[in-house]
Amino acid sequence: MKHLRLPLLILGLITLWQLVVLATGVPPYILPGPLPVARALVAHLPVLAPHLATTVIEILLGLVLGTLLGSAAALTMILSPLLKRWLLPVLVISQAIPVFALAPILVLWLGYGMASKVAMAVLIIFFPVTASLYDGMRRTDHDLLDLARIMGASPAGVLRHIVLPSALPAFAAGLRVAAAVAPIGAVIGEWVGSSEGLGFYMLHANARMQVDLMFAALTLLATASLTLYFCIDRLLDRLVFWQPKHGTMP
Repeated sequence: MKHLRLPLLILGLITLWQLVVLATGVPPYILPGPLPVARALVAHLPVLAPHLATTVIEILLGLVLGTLLGSAAALTMILSPLLKRWLLPVLVISQAIPVFALAPILVLWLGYGMASKVAMAVLIIFFPVTASLYDGMRRTDHDLLDLARIMGASPAGVLRHIVLPSALPAFAAGLRVAAAVAPIGAVIGEWVGSSEGLGFYMLHANARMQVDLMFAALTLLATASLTLYFCIDRLLDRLVFWQPKHGTMP
């Protein structure tokens, strides 16, 4: 039953979608039904596939770079209280400025290619990764740290064998959030300025009032995002195997 939960949920949402269309009689140019969207998806899949590949690459690159930069920032703050005083305001500012406000600037600086979209994804991912890893390392059991120091462990050994493993559950939670929000940065960048990608395709379909194609592109984006999230979630479950499963009591 566990493996059928997601397919049943998707089937239920599609059924609800169809019922809303039938009950309200909404015109297709406002909300097309699932069947016209499926037909449009199949008919235009050869065109949509390259745009999907571009968006997925942008999301993956943003996720990797955002995770690396966020991890480096968290390690810097935990190792150097002096640098923490300088980095912490930067983290807050990066979240205080709306992403939509930064998107045109990044496109101006980095161009209409993939670099500006990856940078947008990095900006969104950077904070949850940094905050979760830093908080996890900061909450390491002080008794374990004292015991390691008494036994003569080096600072590098304490970091590697105690601090980082203790922070992995919190880091995994932040990485799950990052995987969920990574597509936002890539698509926003494509909306602001691009020549390919699902966001670019959706804008052009919207300008031509091809709502079924917009929903087809959105379906592909949602499928890719869900696949990425569940792959990372499964990988983190294996990495942090001692952590209780989601939603269960220890």
